Amino acid sequence: MKAIPRISHLFIMVLFTVLSFNSLAAPALYKVEKNGISSYLFGTVHVGDASMEGLPKKVTEAIDQSDEVIVEVDISKLTPLQMQQRSMPFMMLKDGKTLQTELSKQNYNKLKDYFAKKSIDIAMFNGLKPWAVMVTMMQIEFQNAGYSDKTGIDKQVLSYAKEHNIKIGELETLEQQLQMFDGMALLSNEMIEETFKQLADINTYFIKLVNAWKSGDMDTLTDYYNMSFDDSNYGEISEQVMLVNRNDKWVEQLVPRLTNEKLFVAVGALHLPEQHGLIKQLKDKGFSVTSL
Repeated sequence: MKAIPRISHLFIMVLFTVLSFNSLAAPALYKVEKNGISSYLFGTVHVGDASMEGLPKKVTEAIDQSDEVIVEVDISKLTPLQMQQRSMPFMMLKDGKTLQTELSKQNYNKLKDYFAKKSIDIAMFNGLKPWAVMVTMMQIEFQNAGYSDKTGIDKQVLSYAKEHNIKIGELETLEQQLQMFDGMALLSNEMIEETFKQLADINTYFIKLVNAWKSGDMDTLTDYYNMSFDDSNYGEISEQVMLVNRNDKWVEQLVPRLTNEKLFVAVGALHLPEQHGLIKQLKDKGFSVTSL
């Protein structure tokens, strides 16, 4: 079998925090039970195209049966201006550093050429951290592929909860999410290099991952997880910073609540599988976790 190249870890994380799912798909929805209390765990992706609008009935029914909807970050309470004001301090370089000083000459020139082909002056990004520039690149590519966060699953879940007067909670703050990206600062060159590998064939990797999600194919998503977070230094640090640390903190928050409250927990799909995933961790805590 032909080997599939290792996928950029940050690419994977951005993909599953800016993509949504097809309303006709079988999304990753699980019932979590213990001591007679039933809650739900929903693996999401956060942007989509026009065909991806509308929550599946079984998802809205699960929300209706819950006392509170829990998301990673409740972005619905922030205006675009507030989002920008809170994000920029984390995205900007300090102490005289520039994008050029943070990257190798080769990688900087690759970025320069990439933006030049899109008639964008790289000088616009000179004060931004490499990860912030990479996220911008991903947003450009997703938009070019016809995807937007306007039909994202998180926004739809949040909108549904508000319309039905269901309480909304969050697992972390926007600032905590942005600090996560800072944890990858020492790997900026590796991140950029692997991102370019994926951008060279974004249709293949992007469409393949989205289709796996649309079809509810968690096995394929798990395979991508394992290929991405391999045993290299880059792979191990990426997994620890982006998934393991956050999953552990979330489980610590959720376990005492899930034994007393009926919650609908919606988080990125890659937080669910494997040994550090929420499914296994909750099972290890004595919860019954059943796919719906």
